[in-house]
Amino acid sequence: MLGDVLLIEDKHLLAAKKIVEELLKIEKDKIIVCISGESGSGKSEVSHCIGKELVKIHKIPTKILHSDNYYKVHPHQRNQWRIDNGIENVGLNEIDWDKLNENVEGFINNKIAKMPCVDLVPDDIDELITDFSKIKILIIDGLYAINSNNSDLNVYIDLTYHETKKAQSLRGKENSDELRWKILEQEHKTVLSLRPKTDIFINKDYSVTCVK
Repeated sequence: MLGDVLLIEDKHLLAAKKIVEELLKIEKDKIIVCISGESGSGKSEVSHCIGKELVKIHKIPTKILHSDNYYKVHPHQRNQWRIDNGIENVGLNEIDWDKLNENVEGFINNKIAKMPCVDLVPDDIDELITDFSKIKILIIDGLYAINSNNSDLNVYIDLTYHETKKAQSLRGKENSDELRWKILEQEHKTVLSLRPKTDIFINKDYSVTCVK
């Protein structure tokens, strides 16, 4: 997302290096890696570090796709939608998977694709155009990213919203009202349900473990 605040630390760089090592073992023309985790867990930071290493060190054209750009409801209306429809409906169904998977197919098939992009400064939705024929590796990050189709490598950051409270606050995502905590708890349940799809865990201490 445009305007997102990244707080990159050594732990993000080290985790990214190990994930890049695994990506380089995959022998395919087009590679998709998905990174999931709860709010404040470091998804954007790890994605950025992976992308930078692939492009700057290994000279591999790489694109990051943030699944948070694919919510069906506009950012200004999302909290009211959740109040009206019930917090229990927070989760996978909030994402426009058809559009996201359409863009993933565009990557696989070397097409030029139009993608939504949330600009966090005006908190509004723009549109980006990408020529995927130039891209070798696609990184998809977001709460539920590993629910995406056609992933070659699924990464799960094993930190809960309770453990990432400080990171959320530093990035301006912390809001202590009751609605925010209910949303985070429901997101936690949904993200946890995707855990079995994991190929690589980033553990609570940010060590990296391959499980498949």
